[in-house]
Amino acid sequence: MNNNSPNTSSQNSTDSTPIKRILTGITTSGIPHLGNYVGAIRPAIQSIQNSNDEAFFFLADYHGIIKCHDPTLIYESTKAIAATWIACGLDPERVTFYRQSDVPEIPELAWILNCSCTKGLMNRAHAYKASVDINNEKTDVDPDQGITMGLFGYPVLMAADILMFNATHVPVGRDQIQHIEMARDIAGTFNHKYKPLFTLPSAVVDDEMPLLTGLDGRKMSKSYGNTIPLFGELNPQVSPEKQMHKAIMKIVTNSQLPEEPKNPDDSAIFEIYKAFATPTEIADMRAQYAAGIGWGDAKQALFDKINNEIAPFRARYEELMANPKELEEILQMGADKARRHSRKQLDKTRRAIGIRPLAKLK
Repeated sequence: MNNNSPNTSSQNSTDSTPIKRILTGITTSGIPHLGNYVGAIRPAIQSIQNSNDEAFFFLADYHGIIKCHDPTLIYESTKAIAATWIACGLDPERVTFYRQSDVPEIPELAWILNCSCTKGLMNRAHAYKASVDINNEKTDVDPDQGITMGLFGYPVLMAADILMFNATHVPVGRDQIQHIEMARDIAGTFNHKYKPLFTLPSAVVDDEMPLLTGLDGRKMSKSYGNTIPLFGELNPQVSPEKQMHKAIMKIVTNSQLPEEPKNPDDSAIFEIYKAFATPTEIADMRAQYAAGIGWGDAKQALFDKINNEIAPFRARYEELMANPKELEEILQMGADKARRHSRKQLDKTRRAIGIRPLAKLK
């Protein structure tokens, strides 16, 4: 932090280590898969279980509509993601878990920040530049064709998400580091121009975080169509457990026969297995590969390992999906907690820019 940013971190009661304020957003434009669980859900929940740090987790539904214009998918995704996080162990009493759109102070802050953020800064955003580059490859097409203000101004809304709660640490992938740097720039500009109200956040990138391999050996991603469902697709014709088993059996392998020694380091099955197994189990599976384990047996072992971890969460997930009222109550409780912070922060911000009552009324 620099001297222009307020100190929002309290001190740990047992030592002098400052308590962090961690913020994580989840875009509501898809249904959670195994890669989401390994790369974001599980580590985020584990990171706060034995910590005194403050944690804010939110469903980024306003971010979701930037690229997804299917209202049904936005709604179903919001429900499924909320149910997934709660089912996997997120404690709404321990953290502030809320829906972005339930905190109206956030888009208002985004507008205020827009008014001191330069267009040149937004011109450098990777997502915007990539869209312009695609248009420039075409003939007789305006460079900004099809680019919405939502896409262009996305980093400002993200900055508002972060600065509203003066988050100190924001876990992100490497492709999102630029947005945290922009949030710091936006906060610094406001602090210098008006009043030092906003903490400059730090990006938290875990280089050890596994990027789960998909069915085809590439990174697991919905855009590649190579995902393994965490709790199954919506309105399934078969059970979620059978969906997971069916997906795992589709993992691409080579033509090696049973009893032929196999290289685990070239196997998508083994890569996924490592994300769920202990070091001893990993060493044992490596030995089985050397001994020529059949691909069908390897896939079954992978399914058993994953299912042992996921199955205890599945019943709770299905219960929440069947009872959206409970989910809504959880989110509204989180919104109330979030707005205790956001109302105060927005009031300070409005006063700093000169928007305040002209006089006290009796």
